[in-house]
Amino acid sequence: MSEQKVIKLELPIDWQFPAGLVSRYATHLIVQHTEHEFVLSFFEVLPPTVFGPPEQVNSKIDALTSIPAECVARIVVAADRMPSFVQVLDDNLERYQAKEYQEE
Repeated sequence: MSEQKVIKLELPIDWQFPAGLVSRYATHLIVQHTEHEFVLSFFEVLPPTVFGPPEQVNSKIDALTSIPAECVARIVVAADRMPSFVQVLDDNLERYQAKEYQEE
């Protein structure tokens, strides 16, 4: 029986963004996980639009029981990839903060 050779091929990634890709603003994030994956759910929360005379505004505000949070994206990440994702976010946050402090 012959042995199979494992061929390791490394190619650069060609990052592509589809023409119709919609960017959404997220104000909240829920992170859930299972044994094998992380589920990142991004939400946009908009304050309710309340207008009119003061008595109507107060009445509308008093009637509110919740504010809707619209899920604008849900991303599932394999658990073994999550540490590198967190590291990339941390590195970028540090660079952003360093730049902000230099400009002040």
